[in-house]
Amino acid sequence: MSKICKQIHHLFSKLQRHSFPFDENAIPKNGIYILFEKGETAHDTDRIVRIGTHTGDNQLRSRLKQHFVKENKDRSIFRKNIGRALLSKVNNSFLEQWEWDLTTRANKEKYIPLLNTQKQAEVEYYIY
Repeated sequence: MSKICKQIHHLFSKLQRHSFPFDENAIPKNGIYILFEKGETAHDTDRIVRIGTHTGDNQLRSRLKQHFVKENKDRSIFRKNIGRALLSKVNNSFLEQWEWDLTTRANKEKYIPLLNTQKQAEVEYYIY
């Protein structure tokens, strides 16, 4: 397995890279994304920290924005998991509210009146 992991790291390390903020027109409309972390290495190259994709035709640019530009943890499991980790690390009671999925109208009506919107904004800002 380590040999395959090394090959994957070296293959992706050779591809063109983009960084944030990115030029939207330079990003393909479809494909997968591979994220590296500055300063981290694996297999004698930059370490891959995330690989992902998108649903629907021509949605790669939109998906990248959901992860890294728009502050909405319910549209990005990546953002949601980072928030979970940060809140869990300090045993923050806001984690219960963080877990609420506010994508549906019914859940918005049910939870928004109870939501600490200031705290949610703080966590979203911290992630970014």
